[in-house]
Amino acid sequence: MNQPDSQRTPFTAIVLAGQRSAADPLVQRSNAGCKAMIEIDGKAMLQRVLDTLAASQQVDRRIISGPDLQQLDPQSAIRTLVDSGDVDWQAPQSSPSTSAWHAMQTVPAGTPILLTTADHPLLSAEIVDEFCRQSRVHDLDVAAGLAPYELVRQAFPDMKKTVMHFKEGDYCGCNLFTFMTPEGRDAARFWRKVEQERKNPFKVIRALGWASVLKYLLHRLTLREALDNLSNKLGVRAGTVLLPWAEAAVDVDSISDHDIVQRKMTSNRMNAPP
Repeated sequence: MNQPDSQRTPFTAIVLAGQRSAADPLVQRSNAGCKAMIEIDGKAMLQRVLDTLAASQQVDRRIISGPDLQQLDPQSAIRTLVDSGDVDWQAPQSSPSTSAWHAMQTVPAGTPILLTTADHPLLSAEIVDEFCRQSRVHDLDVAAGLAPYELVRQAFPDMKKTVMHFKEGDYCGCNLFTFMTPEGRDAARFWRKVEQERKNPFKVIRALGWASVLKYLLHRLTLREALDNLSNKLGVRAGTVLLPWAEAAVDVDSISDHDIVQRKMTSNRMNAPP
Protein backbone atom coordinates (compact mmCIF):
# COMPACT_ATOMS: atom_id res chain seq x y z
CA MET A 1 0.00 0.00 0.00
CA ASN A 2 1.35 3.41 -0.93
CA GLN A 3 2.08 5.75 1.93
CA PRO A 4 0.44 9.18 1.99
CA ASP A 5 2.80 12.02 1.11
CA SER A 6 2.87 13.22 4.72
CA GLN A 7 4.50 9.92 5.79
CA ARG A 8 7.08 9.77 3.01
CA THR A 9 10.58 11.19 3.08
CA PRO A 10 10.38 14.60 1.38
CA PHE A 11 12.58 15.43 -1.58
CA THR A 12 15.79 17.36 -1.38
CA ALA A 13 15.95 19.76 -4.32
CA ILE A 14 19.24 20.57 -6.03
CA VAL A 15 19.30 23.66 -8.24
CA LEU A 16 22.14 23.96 -10.73
CA ALA A 17 23.09 27.65 -10.82
CA GLY A 18 26.69 27.68 -12.00
CA GLN A 19 28.10 30.75 -13.70
CA ARG A 20 28.00 31.10 -17.47
CA SER A 21 30.72 32.73 -19.52
CA ALA A 22 30.73 36.50 -19.10
CA ALA A 23 30.80 36.69 -22.90
CA ASP A 24 27.32 35.18 -23.15
CA PRO A 25 25.00 37.76 -24.81
CA LEU A 26 22.24 37.14 -22.28
CA VAL A 27 24.59 37.78 -19.35
CA GLN A 28 26.12 40.82 -21.04
CA ARG A 29 22.76 42.46 -21.66
CA SER A 30 21.56 41.92 -18.11
CA ASN A 31 24.59 43.26 -16.21
CA ALA A 32 23.71 40.64 -13.59
CA GLY A 33 27.16 39.07 -13.57
CA CYS A 34 25.85 35.52 -13.93
CA LYS A 35 22.90 33.85 -15.60
CA ALA A 36 21.16 32.65 -12.42
CA MET A 37 20.87 36.22 -11.14
CA ILE A 38 19.29 37.66 -14.29
CA GLU A 39 15.98 39.25 -13.39
CA ILE A 40 12.65 38.62 -15.06
CA ASP A 41 9.77 40.80 -13.99
CA GLY A 42 11.89 42.27 -11.20
CA LYS A 43 13.13 39.04 -9.59
CA ALA A 44 16.23 36.92 -10.19
CA MET A 45 15.51 33.63 -11.93
CA LEU A 46 17.24 31.66 -9.16
CA GLN A 47 15.08 33.38 -6.55
CA ARG A 48 11.95 32.42 -8.49
CA VAL A 49 12.97 28.76 -8.53
CA LEU A 50 13.82 28.81 -4.82
CA ASP A 51 10.43 30.40 -4.03
CA THR A 52 8.68 27.71 -6.07
CA LEU A 53 10.51 24.94 -4.22
CA ALA A 54 9.65 26.55 -0.87
CA ALA A 55 5.97 26.45 -1.86
CA SER A 56 6.13 22.80 -2.90
CA GLN A 57 4.49 20.18 -0.67
CA GLN A 58 7.02 17.58 -1.80
CA VAL A 59 10.30 19.42 -1.19
CA ASP A 60 11.98 20.00 2.15
CA ARG A 61 15.69 20.81 1.86
CA ARG A 62 17.02 23.08 -0.91
CA ILE A 63 20.58 23.08 -2.22
CA ILE A 64 22.02 25.45 -4.82
CA SER A 65 25.16 24.55 -6.73
CA GLY A 66 26.55 27.97 -7.57
CA PRO A 67 26.69 30.76 -8.31
CA ASP A 68 30.01 31.84 -6.81
CA LEU A 69 29.30 33.59 -3.52
CA GLN A 70 30.88 36.82 -4.73
CA GLN A 71 28.12 36.95 -7.36
CA LEU A 72 25.54 37.26 -4.58
CA ASP A 73 24.92 40.70 -3.11
CA PRO A 74 25.33 40.36 0.68
CA GLN A 75 21.98 42.14 1.05
CA SER A 76 20.15 39.95 -1.46
CA ALA A 77 17.36 37.57 -0.46
CA ILE A 78 19.32 34.60 -1.80
CA ARG A 79 22.43 35.44 0.24
CA THR A 80 20.22 35.80 3.31
CA LEU A 81 18.78 32.32 2.70
CA VAL A 82 22.29 30.88 2.37
CA ASP A 83 23.70 32.69 5.40
CA SER A 84 20.73 31.63 7.55
CA GLY A 85 21.02 27.99 6.51
CA ASP A 86 17.56 27.90 4.95
CA VAL A 87 19.26 27.08 1.64
CA ASP A 88 22.50 25.10 1.41
CA TRP A 89 25.18 26.31 -0.99
CA GLN A 90 27.70 24.18 -2.87
CA ALA A 91 30.55 25.53 -4.97
CA PRO A 92 29.86 25.05 -8.68
CA GLN A 93 32.03 22.45 -10.39
CA SER A 94 33.48 22.27 -13.90
CA SER A 95 30.26 21.03 -15.52
CA PRO A 96 26.55 20.59 -14.71
CA SER A 97 26.86 16.81 -14.26
CA THR A 98 29.85 17.16 -11.93
CA SER A 99 28.05 19.86 -9.95
CA ALA A 100 25.01 17.59 -9.60
CA TRP A 101 27.15 14.65 -8.54
CA HIS A 102 28.98 16.63 -5.85
CA ALA A 103 25.74 18.05 -4.44
CA MET A 104 24.19 14.58 -4.31
CA GLN A 105 26.96 13.40 -2.01
CA THR A 106 25.58 15.67 0.74
CA VAL A 107 22.13 14.03 0.63
CA PRO A 108 21.41 10.89 2.72
CA ALA A 109 21.01 7.73 0.63
CA GLY A 110 17.36 7.24 1.59
CA THR A 111 16.29 10.74 0.54
CA PRO A 112 14.82 11.22 -2.95
CA ILE A 113 16.39 14.03 -4.97
CA LEU A 114 14.79 16.52 -7.34
CA LEU A 115 17.24 18.13 -9.75
CA THR A 116 16.44 21.28 -11.71
CA THR A 117 18.12 24.42 -13.01
CA ALA A 118 18.09 28.11 -12.09
CA ASP A 119 16.93 29.20 -15.57
CA HIS A 120 13.43 27.80 -15.02
CA PRO A 121 11.43 30.94 -14.08
CA LEU A 122 7.99 29.59 -15.07
CA LEU A 123 8.35 26.53 -12.86
CA SER A 124 5.43 26.28 -10.42
CA ALA A 125 4.83 24.36 -7.21
CA GLU A 126 2.02 22.52 -9.00
CA ILE A 127 4.45 21.25 -11.64
CA VAL A 128 7.03 20.26 -9.03
CA ASP A 129 4.52 18.41 -6.88
CA GLU A 130 3.00 16.48 -9.76
CA PHE A 131 6.40 15.49 -11.11
CA CYS A 132 7.55 14.27 -7.71
CA ARG A 133 4.30 12.38 -7.05
CA GLN A 134 4.42 10.64 -10.41
CA SER A 135 8.05 9.69 -9.86
CA ARG A 136 6.94 7.90 -6.70
CA VAL A 137 3.90 6.27 -8.34
CA HIS A 138 5.93 4.80 -11.20
CA ASP A 139 8.35 3.18 -8.74
CA LEU A 140 11.45 4.34 -10.62
CA ASP A 141 15.11 4.74 -9.70
CA VAL A 142 15.52 7.80 -11.93
CA ALA A 143 12.99 9.84 -13.92
CA ALA A 144 13.04 12.74 -16.34
CA GLY A 145 10.22 15.19 -17.02
CA LEU A 146 8.97 15.60 -20.59
CA ALA A 147 6.28 17.76 -22.18
CA PRO A 148 4.60 17.11 -25.55
CA TYR A 149 6.22 19.34 -28.16
CA GLU A 150 2.88 20.30 -29.71
CA LEU A 151 1.70 21.60 -26.33
CA VAL A 152 4.86 23.70 -25.99
CA ARG A 153 4.69 24.94 -29.58
CA GLN A 154 1.11 26.13 -29.20
CA ALA A 155 1.83 28.00 -25.98
CA PHE A 156 5.19 29.46 -27.06
CA PRO A 157 5.22 29.48 -30.88
CA ASP A 158 8.17 31.89 -31.11
CA MET A 159 10.45 29.97 -28.77
CA LYS A 160 13.12 27.72 -30.24
CA LYS A 161 13.17 24.37 -28.47
CA THR A 162 15.23 21.23 -28.73
CA VAL A 163 12.83 18.49 -29.76
CA MET A 164 13.23 14.75 -29.22
CA HIS A 165 11.63 12.79 -32.04
CA PHE A 166 10.31 9.35 -31.17
CA LYS A 167 8.17 7.01 -33.20
CA GLU A 168 5.01 7.82 -31.24
CA GLY A 169 5.54 11.56 -30.92
CA ASP A 170 7.79 14.53 -30.22
CA TYR A 171 8.77 15.77 -26.77
CA CYS A 172 10.68 18.57 -25.08
CA GLY A 173 12.82 18.10 -22.01
CA CYS A 174 11.85 19.96 -18.84
CA ASN A 175 15.11 20.24 -16.88
CA LEU A 176 13.41 18.20 -14.17
CA PHE A 177 14.91 14.96 -12.90
CA THR A 178 14.31 12.76 -9.87
CA PHE A 179 16.77 10.32 -8.35
CA MET A 180 14.62 8.14 -6.15
CA THR A 181 17.17 5.58 -4.94
CA PRO A 182 20.94 5.26 -4.43
CA GLU A 183 20.98 3.16 -7.60
CA GLY A 184 19.29 5.98 -9.49
CA ARG A 185 22.09 8.34 -8.56
CA ASP A 186 24.44 6.15 -10.60
CA ALA A 187 22.74 7.67 -13.66
CA ALA A 188 24.66 10.85 -12.83
CA ARG A 189 27.88 8.92 -13.46
CA PHE A 190 26.66 8.07 -16.96
CA TRP A 191 25.67 11.71 -17.50
CA ARG A 192 29.22 12.73 -16.57
CA LYS A 193 30.65 10.19 -19.01
CA VAL A 194 28.50 11.44 -21.89
CA GLU A 195 29.25 15.06 -21.01
CA GLN A 196 33.00 14.38 -20.94
CA GLU A 197 32.83 12.77 -24.39
CA ARG A 198 30.45 15.29 -25.99
CA LYS A 199 33.17 16.48 -28.39
CA ASN A 200 33.64 12.92 -29.64
CA PRO A 201 30.28 11.86 -31.13
CA PHE A 202 31.43 8.33 -31.91
CA LYS A 203 32.22 7.68 -28.25
CA VAL A 204 28.83 9.11 -27.26
CA ILE A 205 27.06 6.88 -29.79
CA ARG A 206 29.00 3.86 -28.56
CA ALA A 207 27.96 4.64 -24.97
CA LEU A 208 24.31 4.97 -25.96
CA GLY A 209 24.28 2.02 -28.36
CA TRP A 210 24.60 2.14 -32.14
CA ALA A 211 21.30 0.38 -32.84
CA SER A 212 19.28 2.78 -30.69
CA VAL A 213 20.96 5.86 -32.16
CA LEU A 214 20.31 4.65 -35.71
CA LYS A 215 16.66 3.90 -34.98
CA TYR A 216 16.31 7.31 -33.35
CA LEU A 217 17.75 9.08 -36.40
CA LEU A 218 15.27 7.21 -38.59
CA HIS A 219 12.39 8.16 -36.22
CA ARG A 220 11.77 4.47 -35.58
CA LEU A 221 12.78 4.39 -31.91
CA THR A 222 9.93 4.46 -29.39
CA LEU A 223 10.29 6.24 -26.09
CA ARG A 224 9.77 2.92 -24.30
CA GLU A 225 12.59 1.30 -26.28
CA ALA A 226 14.89 4.20 -25.44
CA LEU A 227 14.07 3.90 -21.74
CA ASP A 228 14.51 0.12 -21.74
CA ASN A 229 17.88 0.49 -23.43
CA LEU A 230 18.99 3.10 -20.90
CA SER A 231 17.69 1.01 -17.99
CA ASN A 232 19.60 -2.06 -19.18
CA LYS A 233 22.78 -0.08 -19.77
CA LEU A 234 22.69 1.55 -16.33
CA GLY A 235 21.14 -1.32 -14.39
CA VAL A 236 18.39 0.95 -13.06
CA ARG A 237 14.68 1.52 -13.59
CA ALA A 238 14.67 4.67 -15.75
CA GLY A 239 11.46 6.35 -16.84
CA THR A 240 9.78 9.57 -17.79
CA VAL A 241 6.92 11.64 -16.43
CA LEU A 242 4.81 13.40 -19.06
CA LEU A 243 3.76 16.81 -17.79
CA PRO A 244 0.68 18.62 -19.15
CA TRP A 245 2.13 22.11 -18.74
CA ALA A 246 4.02 23.88 -21.52
CA GLU A 247 5.71 26.04 -18.88
CA ALA A 248 7.49 22.93 -17.56
CA ALA A 249 9.61 22.87 -20.73
CA VAL A 250 10.60 26.55 -20.73
CA ASP A 251 14.13 27.52 -19.80
CA VAL A 252 15.80 30.84 -20.51
CA ASP A 253 18.80 30.17 -22.69
CA SER A 254 18.90 33.24 -24.92
CA ILE A 255 17.86 36.88 -25.16
CA SER A 256 14.84 35.80 -27.18
CA ASP A 257 13.80 33.32 -24.47
CA HIS A 258 14.14 36.03 -21.83
CA ASP A 259 11.93 38.45 -23.75
CA ILE A 260 9.27 35.80 -24.41
CA VAL A 261 9.11 34.83 -20.73
CA GLN A 262 9.01 38.50 -19.68
CA ARG A 263 6.02 39.08 -21.97
CA LYS A 264 4.34 35.98 -20.54
CA MET A 265 4.81 37.16 -16.97
CA THR A 266 3.60 40.66 -17.79
CA SER A 267 0.49 39.21 -19.43
CA ASN A 268 -0.17 36.92 -16.45
CA ARG A 269 0.18 39.80 -14.02
CA MET A 270 -2.12 42.09 -16.00
CA ASN A 271 -4.77 39.38 -16.38
CA ALA A 272 -4.64 38.20 -12.78
CA PRO A 273 -7.82 38.72 -10.78
CA PRO A 274 -7.75 41.73 -8.44
